[in-house]
Amino acid sequence: MTKTAWVFPGQGSQKIGMGIDLLDLPAAQAKFKRANEILGWSITEICETQKEKLSQTLYTQPCLYVVESLLADEMFANYFQPDIVAGHSLGEYVALYVAGVFDFETGLKLVKKRAEFMNNATGGEMAALMGFDRKQLEDELQQTADVVLANDNNSGQVVISGTPEAVATLLSKIKVKREVKLNVSGAFHSHLMKSASIEFQQVLESVKFADAKFPIISNFEPIATTDAATIKKRLAQQMTNGVRWRETSLEMGKEEVEKVIEIGPGKVLTGIIKRTCPDFQLANVNSLKDIKAQVKS
Repeated sequence: MTKTAWVFPGQGSQKIGMGIDLLDLPAAQAKFKRANEILGWSITEICETQKEKLSQTLYTQPCLYVVESLLADEMFANYFQPDIVAGHSLGEYVALYVAGVFDFETGLKLVKKRAEFMNNATGGEMAALMGFDRKQLEDELQQTADVVLANDNNSGQVVISGTPEAVATLLSKIKVKREVKLNVSGAFHSHLMKSASIEFQQVLESVKFADAKFPIISNFEPIATTDAATIKKRLAQQMTNGVRWRETSLEMGKEEVEKVIEIGPGKVLTGIIKRTCPDFQLANVNSLKDIKAQVKS
């Protein structure tokens, strides 16, 4: 039996039209309705027609959580299940739902609060870097205040996060083949999110976590575990610390994963995993059509 990981993308992977085909499923219709009651706005309306809103943190994170969760539900309904799970930033919440750490509604309420706190933490900047000398980057990060490595995606792609001045200073010191400023409201996964993180931890402490049904690899400490207390402790650190996705990919290899299925819009994670672990079988589930293709394969 092929050992399989399910992985879930985060903010930046959203796209207009995602999840709309799920409206054909009665179970999904019921969850969309419940989500709308919790949020006070329509997931499907945002995903179908409101591109500008879909790119705003306040809406992006709940939309991704709901769509990815429903795709995972349908995978389970078709008798698939993972051996291990992981998610990139916001995607970690979907992984926790899939692993049974909390239920759908609890996860959505957490994501709603997380999105609100992060959306209010303005003034920072993030930039994706491709093609750079890693040692030079690490050296300059140590010497430049107020900018950190936010996403260590693979050996050739990272994201830095900090004040606009610090990001500009760092970029002036290193050679980069390509840089892309990210369309986000703040310096996510950095010390500049501390106030948002403190507020969110108060919410997190009120939620009971269960032991995971499948091992989960966290962003903060990429070592597989099923222990509820460890999972919560790691999640509490996620907002102010970097996403260690390169190490997550390597950890899946140590866990003898052979196949990785990215569940959610786009192919961001499979693209960055491929560079770190080229021998993995990679697949994407963006829609009901993709799930049917998995059934046939």
